[in-house]
Amino acid sequence: MKNFKPGQRWICNADLQLGLGVVQTVEDRVVSIAFMASGETRTYARQSAPLTRVIFGIGDTVTNMEGVAMQILTVQEENDLLIYSGKDKAGTVFTLPENQLADHLQFSRPTDRLFNLHLDPDKWFRLRYQTWLQGNQLSNSPLFGLLGGRTSLIRHQLYIAYEIGRRFAPRVLLADEVGLGKTIEAGMIMHQQHLTGRAKRILIVVPEALVHQWLLEMLRRFNLRFSLFDKERFATLEADHTYSNPFHSEQLVLCGLDFLCHNRKHIQAALEGDWDLVTVDEAHHLLWTEAESSPAYQVIDQLATCTPGLLLLTATPEQLGKTSHFARLRLLDPDRYSDFHRFVAEEQQFEPVANVVERLIDGQTLNDDHKHTILSTENTTQTRSLIATLENPESGAETDSQTRHALASILLDRHGTGRVLFRNTRAKINGFPERKLSIVPLPLPDYYDDCLTSFETNLLSEPQLLLYPELLYQASADNNAPEWIEIDPRIDWLNKTVRQLRPEKILVITASAQTACDIAFALKMLTGIHTPVFHEQMTLLERDRAAAFFADKDTGAQILICSEIGSEGRNFQFAHHLVLFDLPFNPDLLEQRIGRLDRIGQTDTINIHVPCLQNSAQMILLNWYHEGLDALQKNCPAGQTVYQQFKQELISAMHQRALESITFADLIKRTRQANQVLGEALERGRDRLLEYNSFRPHIAEQLYTTAISQDEDNSIQQYMESAFDCLGIHIESHRADSHRIEPSEHMTATFPGLPDDGLIITYNRNTALANEDMQFLTWEHPIVIHAMERILNTETGNATVSSFSHRDAQPGTLYVECLFVLDITAEVSVADNHNLPSIMVRTIIDEHGCSEHPTLDHDSINRNLTTISPHVASQVIELKKDAIKDMVADSEKLAQIQIPFITRQSRNRLQKTLTLEIERLKALQKINHSIREAEIRFFERQLKTITRALDSAQTRLDAIRVIVAI
Repeated sequence: MKNFKPGQRWICNADLQLGLGVVQTVEDRVVSIAFMASGETRTYARQSAPLTRVIFGIGDTVTNMEGVAMQILTVQEENDLLIYSGKDKAGTVFTLPENQLADHLQFSRPTDRLFNLHLDPDKWFRLRYQTWLQGNQLSNSPLFGLLGGRTSLIRHQLYIAYEIGRRFAPRVLLADEVGLGKTIEAGMIMHQQHLTGRAKRILIVVPEALVHQWLLEMLRRFNLRFSLFDKERFATLEADHTYSNPFHSEQLVLCGLDFLCHNRKHIQAALEGDWDLVTVDEAHHLLWTEAESSPAYQVIDQLATCTPGLLLLTATPEQLGKTSHFARLRLLDPDRYSDFHRFVAEEQQFEPVANVVERLIDGQTLNDDHKHTILSTENTTQTRSLIATLENPESGAETDSQTRHALASILLDRHGTGRVLFRNTRAKINGFPERKLSIVPLPLPDYYDDCLTSFETNLLSEPQLLLYPELLYQASADNNAPEWIEIDPRIDWLNKTVRQLRPEKILVITASAQTACDIAFALKMLTGIHTPVFHEQMTLLERDRAAAFFADKDTGAQILICSEIGSEGRNFQFAHHLVLFDLPFNPDLLEQRIGRLDRIGQTDTINIHVPCLQNSAQMILLNWYHEGLDALQKNCPAGQTVYQQFKQELISAMHQRALESITFADLIKRTRQANQVLGEALERGRDRLLEYNSFRPHIAEQLYTTAISQDEDNSIQQYMESAFDCLGIHIESHRADSHRIEPSEHMTATFPGLPDDGLIITYNRNTALANEDMQFLTWEHPIVIHAMERILNTETGNATVSSFSHRDAQPGTLYVECLFVLDITAEVSVADNHNLPSIMVRTIIDEHGCSEHPTLDHDSINRNLTTISPHVASQVIELKKDAIKDMVADSEKLAQIQIPFITRQSRNRLQKTLTLEIERLKALQKINHSIREAEIRFFERQLKTITRALDSAQTRLDAIRVIVAI
């Protein structure tokens, strides 16, 4: 057991960036170490503490807490504490007890390991070098945190996530139309905020029916492992007494709205949850008027008040109505949106501005009225100059375009709700496929007719059951009656259709899990081929395997049969044929079904097949959807409102099944008229200024181009194959664009996220989208992040000896290659740390003191390496120890020249970026009251913290490679 005494100085081997620790207290089994440089105190088990005593020797240079450097002349020990004696640069001799050593002293650990022959294989040194390089690239990427999700790269989603994700504690409303990906946008924002440390604690609140869908979506797409809280889990944690607040047991929490709102304990615990960000789905169900508000609204209102960040996902403002829309904005900023009537008046003032923005973006000319609108909004030297440029006939096309975007941006920045509300529509966003409808009338079996006839006068309490005659038949048929799959013509039609469309993929959706299983059984009896099913009674693993089997292009299934609930949230857009085996009794559910294939980014026409039983409730509903709403071939924004208006008449028509009746014809006519009127009202109510603010194409295009470039870079695969090799993780080819990884017998420590039976991984986005059972490895994946942290937070790879043969290297010449890094030990938050540069300087010097070796770059040396035996390596160190010490000292001098310059560049770049952001926000705040003071304060504090951290940073030798030319 190590001998600890208060006042001694120790370092943590597993986390060198903590700095120099001092022993605080020593007990029988544990020791407490304070790391003043990073503001942390940690407790370790004495028996297994990953700590090393720091003892400096004669000739070493150390620094005291006042920053005075001293070269050590003698070392004495009194009561187990070291006392150093030496002289400073002026020659003054003084003593320095070890407890007065500077907390951020550098340590020559690589040299210690080198001269004690604790050497590592060269591949570890190369991996360490690549890790530092990649860390620097990631810290400089404006898209870090936005590209790691299992999502398609879509311009408007990238723009929204980039615009919101870089803010401090964003408080925004996401109100895109259905199919444009609000959940994905929210996931991207939360992923980036969590990854960069701006939101450590996140709470998601959703309707109970969507809890599991959100849980899956966050895990499968973004590797965000949320913990699902319900009343049972809450009660268990409460009884355990480990946490005073059960919500404090997890950082990422997901719960249902009913769970949260119907129990006072749950509400109070959530309010005391110390969340950084709260996300609320289906926020339009939170009811509010000027006179009163619902209990759910009141709970979310209280949460919004005590939480810095808030994301609300909701229906479009046009669908909500002005009052309901204002209620959502009021949650985001109650001070800014306190008066509904003032809000309406302000919004109306922006209509002329919206017209000008539209003309600017569409490339239309501006008349005097339009120019007057611009100048009355923003009469500055800049706007007058831009208008003059626009009027100049000699301006080129590129200048004209840039001027128009600049003017539009100035006007958009003044739009009050444009900063807190993001709403895109299908009319604005390109990329949706066409829909081709095929209706197949089929004869109604007599057995079904008898069942449906019995309900023409006896109304069902659950009228949607009329749409599923196979269920009614099974509930009423006796034991001698034939199975429904033997009498239903849809089964035979589906079997023939599958054969005709082979090998094209077909997704079949039906209402119930049992019907899905029965269809699969019938097809197997008819064809002998196994047909996978996908429903809510299957485990997540079973569903993943079924989806992967369907997605496999080569040996996978041609058809997948899904239940209504089981397919929620899943993406099958690689398929282009959708069979609606029955119809849901809700236009939103119908759109959700079609949305499994009809999603933005879909490249092919969606073929929708509807086998429909004649003289049935199905045919009534089909005609109402198709002839009344036109909801099968087009998205129908007004569908749900029209449905609520005519729901009871529709139920009556489904019971009567009189397709040709005058009454039903009149219902279709009135439905069509109501849909047209509401659709035109929605179109008139479109806030085009908001649309432009929600998606600025020129910025989005730049982000998309950068994202594609990073996506196509295969450096991560090369890096991870090296990392897996070093870490003892076995990798083998699986199939096209995928690999299998699993622990090998050489794996030195457990690896989080890697089970004993291994994983299937891919680096290809399209492959990952089609195979949800595969892990999509990006620079943001937990496995990759953990690998990089393990490589840099351990000593492995920081001391190695190699040999190489190169035309520019004289055989027998000794070289030392050093990696120096900027060691930032000042106390900074995780959010600030992400913005700090990962600075690394490489030096190479020969034993003659020459450092000018332009052809001996790192990669050139690696390509010409040869193996060297441990015996020879030890001989080199023993024989050349003094020369190597001198070469390391000279290398440090070289680094000391380079690093301050690089640090100054990084500091200037960060200061410029943050200063510009602060100035931009302050300028916007003068004309747009949606800019919160907290945002400005955050960036001001970050500027001070980062400047202080860089100013106090120290140069540290991270790794040494001794190389012998042969």
